[in-house]
Amino acid sequence: MSKQLRYLLAVLSVSMAAVAVSSPAFSALPFFNSDKKSEVPSLAPMLEKATPAVVSIAVEGTQTSRQEIPEMFRYFFGAPNEQVQERPFRGLGSGVIIDADKGYVVTNNHVVDNADKVMVKLTDGREFEAKKLGSDPQSDIALLQIDGENLSALPLANSDELRVGDFTVAIGNPFGLSQTVTSGIVSALGRSGLNIGGYEDFIQTDAAINRGNSGGALVNLHGELIGINTAIFGPGGGNVGIGFAIPSNMMKSLVDQIVEFGEVRRGLLGILGSNIDAGLAEAMESNVNKGAFINEVTPDSAAEKADLQPGDIIVALNGRSLNSFEELRAKVASLGAGTEIELTIIRKGEEIKKMVTLGDAEASVASAKDIHPALEGATLSNGQDNAGNRGIEVTELAPRSPAARIGLQKDDVIVGVNRQRVTTVTEFGNVISDAKGVIALNVKRGNSTLYLVIR
Repeated sequence: MSKQLRYLLAVLSVSMAAVAVSSPAFSALPFFNSDKKSEVPSLAPMLEKATPAVVSIAVEGTQTSRQEIPEMFRYFFGAPNEQVQERPFRGLGSGVIIDADKGYVVTNNHVVDNADKVMVKLTDGREFEAKKLGSDPQSDIALLQIDGENLSALPLANSDELRVGDFTVAIGNPFGLSQTVTSGIVSALGRSGLNIGGYEDFIQTDAAINRGNSGGALVNLHGELIGINTAIFGPGGGNVGIGFAIPSNMMKSLVDQIVEFGEVRRGLLGILGSNIDAGLAEAMESNVNKGAFINEVTPDSAAEKADLQPGDIIVALNGRSLNSFEELRAKVASLGAGTEIELTIIRKGEEIKKMVTLGDAEASVASAKDIHPALEGATLSNGQDNAGNRGIEVTELAPRSPAARIGLQKDDVIVGVNRQRVTTVTEFGNVISDAKGVIALNVKRGNSTLYLVIR
């Protein structure tokens, strides 16, 4: 046998072996379509099952704007304290059916916020007026309910098992168009610090997400829900290959609370902290460069009861690694009060595991000096202003205290910090701890609105 013939036979045998190995592998892929003669990998079989669970949402409502009238005009012309204007609005977004039997539809809070009427349209053309069961503005989640038969729902994946590089598919209704599908990968996990919402622990993806995709589904190649699309990071709100989604586990925890209580009852750990970085790690003589550094433990909190201490570095929650303090904050906030969690901490170079039962953030009452030295002398609790808007009420105030000197008065209700809305003592403390430089408190005093400045 010639050398050329032996070489040809060797190449042929290797090629046949490769085909034999690769064919079963392709047929095992969740998106492989074996019905077609060409047997080309396709997402179509998965999407045929998944897309009926993604809906279009149309909203109508009235937007109210309030403008404070300058004191000079009120004095000379007898004008009211503020001018109120109302104007109608319409909006479009997307949603995901997560329970077909109960008709539960999840979307973003900003899609349905202030809406008087919410209409849900299915891919088969049916339309339903939806009932809003509850929402959480800080995490941008809202739960709707529709009354319909033969609905399709998306199964939930465990978003904690996602890895960077996993394939993703985004389904929604961008720009008011009918249902659109785009694909990509998980670009990053645990994204925060974007100032998009109060609690940020986003999945980042390069699947194209545009206006109108908000509230739509981010799924894996098995057609399981891994996230709720919520934000676009680009000039003018257009796709630049960076989109964000709320993890399915975080969404599920919040939805379960809304179903049970009609609202989100956040868990409270009771610490103030910051991100651990190389400089802080060196100062603490630690080899850990990622995690949440504890600056302070609130007295009588869940953290104190579990013997967490200032200087501890929290590196994992329930066995899952943490990258930052913001990620810890978002994960804890999505868990309900009374939930037991396992924290892995580094203390003086030693790894320790602590079981912590979270407190109730909504029942929080705090001495304001634990939040900021300039607020010493004030006692804060969750409350509401005269219009029924939630905020942080000054329930007690010591005369001639630092808090009194900056202008706070008893019964004031703090509703914002540096133009960021705050509704609970916990949120207030977290926003204050993140603020740098001058801090402006937006305060409701009776029917008046004012700003108090902390320098």
